[in-house]
Amino acid sequence: MSAPSETIQPTPSISSAVPPVTANKPPHVLIGGAGLAGLFLGILLERAGIPYEIFERSAEPRPLAFEQLGLLEELLSFSKPSFGIVMLTDKLKLIGKTVANCSDLIGYDRVLFARPELHDMLFKKIPKEKIHMSKKIVTLDQDEDGVTVTFDDNTTAHGDILVGADGAHSAVRQHLYKALEKDGLLPKSDTEDTSKGYISLVGMTNALDPVTYPGVLEKESEAFFMVGDKDTPYTWVTFTIPGNRICWNIVIQLGLSSTADEHAVSLDWTNQDNKKMLDEIRHFKTPYGTMGDLFDATDIEKVSKVYFEDKLFETWTHGRTVLIGDAAHMLLPSSGAGAVNAMQDAVLLANHLYDINPTTFKNIKTALSDYKNERFDAIKDQYPQSHMSAKLTYGHTLWERILRYVVFNWLPESLRNKQMVKDTAYRPQANFLPEAAKRGSMDIIPQRPSKRTEKEKEEAAKNEAASTAL
Repeated sequence: MSAPSETIQPTPSISSAVPPVTANKPPHVLIGGAGLAGLFLGILLERAGIPYEIFERSAEPRPLAFEQLGLLEELLSFSKPSFGIVMLTDKLKLIGKTVANCSDLIGYDRVLFARPELHDMLFKKIPKEKIHMSKKIVTLDQDEDGVTVTFDDNTTAHGDILVGADGAHSAVRQHLYKALEKDGLLPKSDTEDTSKGYISLVGMTNALDPVTYPGVLEKESEAFFMVGDKDTPYTWVTFTIPGNRICWNIVIQLGLSSTADEHAVSLDWTNQDNKKMLDEIRHFKTPYGTMGDLFDATDIEKVSKVYFEDKLFETWTHGRTVLIGDAAHMLLPSSGAGAVNAMQDAVLLANHLYDINPTTFKNIKTALSDYKNERFDAIKDQYPQSHMSAKLTYGHTLWERILRYVVFNWLPESLRNKQMVKDTAYRPQANFLPEAAKRGSMDIIPQRPSKRTEKEKEEAAKNEAASTAL
């Protein structure tokens, strides 16, 4: 193992030193990032008996396999089923609506919830001693003996595998790509900038008065999408969740309004800057009143501002390092596609980590490569759909407005259901846990078997045959 940067004198990590792994033990996994992908992977590795640690750069937690992990009921406790959306103009005139109650076909209801509550649920499932906060990665070094990361507090951590689950601006990816580019191993496409077509402000109200907001008492979530006129490149979204609350989202399409773009590209992402932006759009109408009414019921410190970026990186793995979630691929917003794909990444990566036996550098590289090969095409296929979904929901050009009207009013329901079935047929599960029972009448994409499990079955069959012969 070569030494870390000479400008840093690392001290032992707050975690115990990790001795060299013997071949008959599972690999020790370092996870950079405590977002949805990193936490979900940690929970899966916990159940698989694979040692791991999670390192998060922030000081505090950031705001199908669920059924296997016994988490589905808890997820549903802070969710509401959604059987369609209503698309309105800024004057609240109906553009169109969808009705999507396909639970008999798919087996599950589509549910809406506040993303911070999902994050909190997952965070609480990880043993406290396995999550280290305020750990910003400043260097990484890997060779045949292991991988070492150095943090900005001069501590280090050593393991066998490093997982970059630290989001769109992944430090793991940046350090990995810097080394690969230096050696001439990085594809040119991975050096190109990401595409930023939209920016969003997201918030969640405190509990609202049901007398003023009767919709919050409905069992099903009310989901409304309001689209601005040709001079207002905004889409604002509201949906109800348990606790008499409303989640809201303001999306700006970049490139159509200089005023909106100035807000979007501002480097000042403070609470005051967010409030200034919200104050300028308080008058936007919703079925509940104005957006200003919802802003007033929202804690400003809980409002998030994010870019909707678009990028599919070619390089997901090199040596002992692998990328998952937004660190590897960024899709435009489409019904929670980013979160869903991040957790599907975690499931499939956990399967391939489980298959590592014995723990050798060669087997580690094979497992990480197999993960990328299994996952890449599934992600690539979703990119055209994510672009189309963004145009339908957040687009403001004349062509996008025409397309939205056609889809919401003339597209046969059978075609919408066909796309929904295609989207939900891909249901990866953890190979090392009891398989969740099949739900719904539709066919699903078969699960790839575990190499380790298949090998163990073969060996068991040989042993049984040998015993019978004796």
